[in-house]
Amino acid sequence: MRTVLIGLAIVLVAHPALSQQQGPDTAAPSASAAPAGSIFWGDYRRGWHFYEDPEPEVIPPQKPRPRAKEATAESRPPELVEFARLQKRLEDYRNIAIIRPTEANVRRYMELEASVVRQASYFSEVAQRVAWSTPDLDMTLQGRPVNARGIEVFDREQAQTRNQSLAALARTHVLFFFFRSDCPYCHAFAPTLEAFQARHGIQIVPISVDGGGLPNFPQYRRDNGISRTLQVTQVPAVFLAEPFTGKITPIGFGVLSESQLIERIATVTAPGADALVPSVTRQVSLE
Repeated sequence: MRTVLIGLAIVLVAHPALSQQQGPDTAAPSASAAPAGSIFWGDYRRGWHFYEDPEPEVIPPQKPRPRAKEATAESRPPELVEFARLQKRLEDYRNIAIIRPTEANVRRYMELEASVVRQASYFSEVAQRVAWSTPDLDMTLQGRPVNARGIEVFDREQAQTRNQSLAALARTHVLFFFFRSDCPYCHAFAPTLEAFQARHGIQIVPISVDGGGLPNFPQYRRDNGISRTLQVTQVPAVFLAEPFTGKITPIGFGVLSESQLIERIATVTAPGADALVPSVTRQVSLE
């Protein structure tokens, strides 16, 4: 055993000299045989160890995998890409001109804005020409006309249609007129309702909430609680009632003109009108 230790010491002392005598060609194989620092002979100053943990493995960084191609601005129609760029450039030029209102910055923004306005005007002209050639797209043909002669014809046709509707409505409906004998607005509204009844044939049922009457309606009914049921908090008040079904719909409060009465009655009796505001229509027993 002693002999082995002495021989090992001799080798340790002689090793540097031996390694210096070797040429580059002979040293290369031993260096390439294992990583540096993993062989005892490569680092004799560390001494001899029975066991040594291996060097940690260095994992090279992984490159991110290319993702599936997502929808980008370039995948959209080129017109949308150009429009988005124009909006961004216009906003940038404006913001720069606000923060740095030099002549050059303001001029650059105004020139770009003028170009955008010209483009919008061109679009408006094309849209107008398309509308002129396509009646379904011409908004001037929808609803009330825009010129005087067209308005005259439209109003005449509307009045004729509504008169016919009111004549048919008068056979099944009446107008409840809630008033007070001391209400000046009720006195002012009563002649309009009297003329409306005479012209269109729809019966007016005057109901006094204070027990007094009006000169235009000497025959009236006293309030039997129906004003509370219909939540009449202000007079004059007009309700359209269908006695056979008990359906009552408010027409309006305050002084109304004849044209307003006609228009509102036509609106509340239009098909599907009850579905728009179902809470305003009530079912009341009128027996």
